[in-house]
Amino acid sequence: MLRFPPLRLTFLLGFFAFLVVASPALADSLPRPWQLGFPEAASPVKEQMDHFHDILMVVITLITIFVTVLLAYTCIRFRAKRNPVPSKTTHNTLIEIIWTAIPVIILVLIAIPSIRLLYYSDHIEKPDMTLKVIGYQWYWGYVYPDNGNIAFESYLVKDEDLKPGQIRLLDVDKEVVLPIDTNVRVLMTASDVIHAWAVPALGVKKDAVPGRLNETWLRITKPGVYYGQCSELCGQGHGFMPIKVRAVTKPEFAAWVASHGGAPAAKAPVVAPQEEIVMPAAKSAE
Repeated sequence: MLRFPPLRLTFLLGFFAFLVVASPALADSLPRPWQLGFPEAASPVKEQMDHFHDILMVVITLITIFVTVLLAYTCIRFRAKRNPVPSKTTHNTLIEIIWTAIPVIILVLIAIPSIRLLYYSDHIEKPDMTLKVIGYQWYWGYVYPDNGNIAFESYLVKDEDLKPGQIRLLDVDKEVVLPIDTNVRVLMTASDVIHAWAVPALGVKKDAVPGRLNETWLRITKPGVYYGQCSELCGQGHGFMPIKVRAVTKPEFAAWVASHGGAPAAKAPVVAPQEEIVMPAAKSAE
């Protein structure tokens, strides 16, 4: 008779799966050969996402092991050779209640941290500054309304223009510069079709919709360079509008603002009406 694995073995298998999934990625936002897990988190939202993912992987692994063992036990224990006279049992009320109630309980337990994470990633109470993101075909426009309305467009660096150290299809001519340890409210819209501003290491992915204003936030916890791409199919140039965010210290950001003719940020207002967004005139991608 096939026996279920002891509880200790099940726990060890689940713990091993947790270690595999939760193993830290190398300290870079770019993937590396044989890397396990996600890029290293660089924002509180991304840290919460990674934690939630690790918990779900343990739950999924334990469920998979249980179902696999149960299926194997059923196939062996109730095979035709062992049961020449098959049972005529039609159903068992207790078992049916159990296999309905347990999945419901699991889903409810998963829903609680999921909803909490969704609220945390969407709600920002005290923004320190605002970054406006405008999607064009096929490049990005940025505005710093709290820093003297610094505005620029960011284009992909073409293959023939790449310099040593630059990354093909990810480097841009003008990068987004943001200070660390700062609550940044990100307002997004588009001038033509739907785009999506996504930076995985920062836990940000939000659609930029023409005629609409979407809002999200981020707080970068460590200096570095973080890459992303448009994550909404927006036409033939969809794969050629990358995002590059450089996170610097607050003094370095102040120096960058001054070098671009901006001013120190005042306290960001709680609400930014959509009509206040001034989009730079669209330019044809070179």
